[in-house]
Amino acid sequence: MTEAQIQIAAPVRRVADDAIRLERLLEAPVETVWRYLTEAELRRQWFMGGTDARADGEFELIVDHDNLSEDEVPYPESYAASKGVRFSEKVLRFEPPRLLETTFAGGKNGIVTYELHPEGDRTRLVLTHSGIVSPVGAQDFGSGWTSHLTVLQERLAGRGVKDFWALHAQSREAVRKALGLDA
Repeated sequence: MTEAQIQIAAPVRRVADDAIRLERLLEAPVETVWRYLTEAELRRQWFMGGTDARADGEFELIVDHDNLSEDEVPYPESYAASKGVRFSEKVLRFEPPRLLETTFAGGKNGIVTYELHPEGDRTRLVLTHSGIVSPVGAQDFGSGWTSHLTVLQERLAGRGVKDFWALHAQSREAVRKALGLDA
């Protein structure tokens, strides 16, 4: 399946004025997916590194998307200032290996809930990002999550993404269409 097909097959939905939801069926058992959500070294392969997320604790996210692409790809100018930014997050709910809920961007950009549902030896991941206050947040966060979850999906299937930033550009367009936003 090509990157563009993955986007169309798994769009984002607005579930409230301030919330979006994405679902992915991942080629790994829930215990493995849980580790990719909570262990910093695994999380950095698809999202952001930092420190491990633990029950009733704080953890750090560090923005560094250099390791998300198989090819060497520079940050786009519009994202370059974000490289190396650190966020202090709080774990709000921690129910291994089924539910993780955390603040996002230091609590300034809402709450992210990850629900894991076993389906045989695969896992259905339901991600809900709520508390989005920016008028363009649904598209911005939707395209970001779409891109990052695609990297996770590909990594768990034993593949990679050649160019994360090209994938992100495709995601912005797919999310805009999925949310019914004007160009």
